[in-house]
Amino acid sequence: MSGAPVSESDVQALVDGRLAPARAAEVEAWLAERPEEAARVAALRQDRDALRAAYGPIAAEPLPPRLAAEFARAGTPPWRRAAAAAAIFALGGAAGWAAGYFGHGHDPERRDVIREAIGAHRVFIPEVRHPVEVAASEEAHLVAWLSKKLGHALKAPDLSAQGFRLVGGRLLSDNGRPAALFMYENSAGLRITIHCVAEPGASETAFRYREIDGVAAFYWIDEHLAYAVIGKLQRDRLLEIARATYAALEKK
Repeated sequence: MSGAPVSESDVQALVDGRLAPARAAEVEAWLAERPEEAARVAALRQDRDALRAAYGPIAAEPLPPRLAAEFARAGTPPWRRAAAAAAIFALGGAAGWAAGYFGHGHDPERRDVIREAIGAHRVFIPEVRHPVEVAASEEAHLVAWLSKKLGHALKAPDLSAQGFRLVGGRLLSDNGRPAALFMYENSAGLRITIHCVAEPGASETAFRYREIDGVAAFYWIDEHLAYAVIGKLQRDRLLEIARATYAALEKK
């Protein structure tokens, strides 16, 4: 793969017709190589068209202030806001369900994996004496050890350009499977982690975003490995680090 990685935001913007032409062409080319993702996008486009046809009149009406604020917080695309609002009015209220479903992506299996990864992040980042099993001073040993455990050639990405240095890493259990955690820290003492677990047979995905109780993650699947970059950072900043991680992992 080459070029800027495709994120879930890119995919959603393509579906909504909000992507710049040059970037849209790149995303379309990316989809052409990934039949499963292309099928998902085709289904999203069908849903969009059906919702626009069914709820066009409602889309022209302003949302009540409470619902507008709720959907804004969830980051819901405009065409979905109208459809969700129509369903809410018809059924007598389900704002929390609609915002959660549309705002976070309906992907239970990956949400469970991300919950595990964020949980591990919460456990280990506060540690002072033993935040990792193998320190950065033994990086070669750390990477070789974790690669053997996961059965894949891993890397500890160089994130120095992002202001983060490697602290070290450790082996985790993710629902009975071996997983790797790499920890990084900046000059202010802020820590982020990169979580990696093997996903045999899984197709590559775009970047996706998840936040649980203030801790955020961008995650994706590439070459049968699921990666998550996790930290208590603003979304744009975390995405920048995730893209740098992706680029570093792609270097041969």
